Amino acid sequence: MADLSACHRAIKRQLFRRNESLLLLVCIVTFLFVFYIYQKVDCENTGKSIYQFGVHRNEQSISREWSSETFLFIMILTSPKGKERRDAIRKTWLSNIKSLDSSVAARFVIGVKELPEENRKNLDTELETHHDILFLPELKDSYFELTNKVLQAIKWIDENVKSSYLLKVDDDSFVRLDVVLSELKSTSPSTKNLYWGFFRGDAHVKFKGPWAEKRWHLCDRYLPYAHGGGYILSGELVNFIARNADLLQRFNSEDVSVGAWLAPLQVSRVHDYRFNTEYRSRGCNNQHIVSHKQSIDDMYQKHKQLQEAGKLCSHETHLRNSFVYNWGVPPSQCCKRVGGIP
Repeated sequence: MADLSACHRAIKRQLFRRNESLLLLVCIVTFLFVFYIYQKVDCENTGKSIYQFGVHRNEQSISREWSSETFLFIMILTSPKGKERRDAIRKTWLSNIKSLDSSVAARFVIGVKELPEENRKNLDTELETHHDILFLPELKDSYFELTNKVLQAIKWIDENVKSSYLLKVDDDSFVRLDVVLSELKSTSPSTKNLYWGFFRGDAHVKFKGPWAEKRWHLCDRYLPYAHGGGYILSGELVNFIARNADLLQRFNSEDVSVGAWLAPLQVSRVHDYRFNTEYRSRGCNNQHIVSHKQSIDDMYQKHKQLQEAGKLCSHETHLRNSFVYNWGVPPSQCCKRVGGIP
């Protein structure tokens, strides 16, 4: 009987040793598998640049910079090689952005898909210096991708920034930011769905040439739209565009596209001749609050004039007539240019 008990104990010891060895083997295999996965992910990520993680970086920036509601978000469309223009804006009309209002934020928007490595490194350095660039990793930056660029940027803004208004401008636009902010803050609370800029309603659709609208089947004129050199949208409209982005038809012209997207909505369209935002400048007038088609020298000159004399122009010039939009007639009759309007 004693021999049988001793035999049982010996068998148990052997089983325990075997289980212990098996458990040790499982632990070793698990460790090696986890280590392999970690090394694989780390190796894959080592070569990736800030552009592939640009959205994550920007989200982190927002959580630090805009913990409260942003009153005005400024979206500036720029090209990867447009650093000189971006620097001109930083040193002129954006130079005192925080002293004007701490709830205003600005981002230069750049598509970085398939961007050459040298350009990537330069933009990386610029972002680390200024922290004011929004990269779109899925967009190849091109003049013919402006509609997609605006749409992707609007989606990102809606997801990451709680803003009351969005100002969209190009990197060759000069903005009287103090006037824009003052007037937005004095806007009546009853004004909903604001769409503010310089409108056209009589422009003929381009059916030939590089800008031919092959997907336009609405009518022979574009629907009323604010020129893309600068316009303002309320947060509600930004949200609408972002939520319906996958359903929206994208036309060649980004400003035409925005006008078409918002056409059936209950929108407060405000035509303002102080927006000198057409495809060519109407000249320099001290009443202008957004001036498109500005050279870098124009930027510095306007900024200097505002600082030294409190006015935009050293001397006013008139290159083209303007108009007051007539909303009481069909769009084809809306926009009769006359003299005497800035």
